[in-house]
Amino acid sequence: MNPESVFTYGAPGLKFGAGARHELGHDLTDLGARRVLIVTDPGVAAAGAPGEIADAVRRDGIEAVVFDRARVEPTDASLSEAIDFGRANGPFDAIVAVGGGSSIDTAKAVNLLLTNEGELMDYVNAPVGGGRAPVNALLPLVAVPTTTGTGSESTTICVLDVVSQHVKTGISHARLRPAMAVVDPELTMSQPAGVTAAAGLDILCHALESYTARPFTSYEHKQPSQRVPYCGANPISDMWSEKAMSLMSSAFRRAVHHGDDVTARTEMAMAATFAGLGFGNAGVHIPHANAYPIAGQAPVDFHPADYPRHDDGADHGLVPHGMAVSLTAPAAFRFTFEASPERHARAAALLAPDAEQQSDPREQLPTVLASIMRDVGIPSGLGEVGFAASDIDALVEGTMKQQRLLATAPREVTEDDVAVILEQSVELW
Repeated sequence: MNPESVFTYGAPGLKFGAGARHELGHDLTDLGARRVLIVTDPGVAAAGAPGEIADAVRRDGIEAVVFDRARVEPTDASLSEAIDFGRANGPFDAIVAVGGGSSIDTAKAVNLLLTNEGELMDYVNAPVGGGRAPVNALLPLVAVPTTTGTGSESTTICVLDVVSQHVKTGISHARLRPAMAVVDPELTMSQPAGVTAAAGLDILCHALESYTARPFTSYEHKQPSQRVPYCGANPISDMWSEKAMSLMSSAFRRAVHHGDDVTARTEMAMAATFAGLGFGNAGVHIPHANAYPIAGQAPVDFHPADYPRHDDGADHGLVPHGMAVSLTAPAAFRFTFEASPERHARAAALLAPDAEQQSDPREQLPTVLASIMRDVGIPSGLGEVGFAASDIDALVEGTMKQQRLLATAPREVTEDDVAVILEQSVELW
């Protein structure tokens, strides 16, 4: 083997801090924008931030058109609706996403299809879709997150649910990365506890998965044209992931249970940003691969607290992305422990510095994660969201379709391995 000696790092421009959203007109002008599309969802729109931002940029002489129908947990149909709106109301010279990961991912899809030929499924990752890469440059995308967790403001991926195939998947390319992230913690103050909990578990799994991902040196040396955004764990992604875990150890529970704690909200927003800068380059692996079929096949009668209900004919329930990722994380990190025991131990110590040591070191990180999940009100396993042992085979099939993610795992992952992880996740405590 000729081992890789090069890693890559990419990130959007970043503006962080209370009130940062008020400078968007200036930022868009610097990007040369005169007419922008603002993408958001109905809940965020009702809270007022997108309207406030639209009015502000208009005062700076920029025309703003608002699309406020992004779906929480986007589907191929909801993304196509947004794309059609963009095509009908364009042209635009920049896009602004205001909302959680769903709004930002919707904006990424719109941006892709406003600038490149074809249809949505042409670009969805193979084998679910065509896996086509964009040929043309995209418009500048400014992401303004109103939730803390997805990291979509930093990453090169757009996640969606392909309803007909009962699977969550994505579109991944370096050109999807936003040009700028404007992270204003004030926008997260009204985020409900249930959303904060699910989003926070997404932050933790972003940090943990990138920290325990295959090191970049474990890959065969690539030619320049073969390099991909997710290159494996590397010194820069490790730094961001460790800092994100340290922040979350003190801020996460406080932000869930005391939503008016400005310091906790700010630290959680910073942790989300740091984790996004980490996993947006190193990659994620098994928990995220499992999350896609969990969300896509969720029993129809499950609905989490504090999330909107959709009346769009979907034949499955709603398991938010961060929740879906976390439900198999304890078992997944039990499986990956042997690849890097020292990293798993370090992660557990960062998340719970005062936790009692387990007699079996491989149980330390799973125990810490389960404790956090319990404390913030996440379901106690796949069983609590409606899955049974009889569903394992279908979930395994869905996970194995996520080879782009599984390739980043620090150990080779077989169908049998996934089945064991899922079986251990039916009841976590």
